Amino acid sequence: MISTKDRAKLKGLAQKIEPVFQIGKNGVTDNVIEQISVALDARELIKINVLKNSDENAKTVVNTLAEKLNAEAVAAIGNKIVLYRYSDKKGVVHVL
Repeated sequence: MISTKDRAKLKGLAQKIEPVFQIGKNGVTDNVIEQISVALDARELIKINVLKNSDENAKTVVNTLAEKLNAEAVAAIGNKIVLYRYSDKKGVVHVL
């Protein structure tokens, strides 16, 4: 669990990044989870767009992904969500 101070820092960093995935009408599939996991290993902090045609709202998606990926749900604002997961991969610039 990350602290409130760390969450605020991550939200600030997330403002500067572009979404790397989109969740659409198919929702959170195994393939999407696998791809997001790879992205979290490479970047630690990612932003995802939840499209309007999705059956799920952003808060549901961020909680589902955080649970399945062992990640932290940083934010779910509007149709954008932000996830963080520490990566021990070599060459990753750590955000926290």
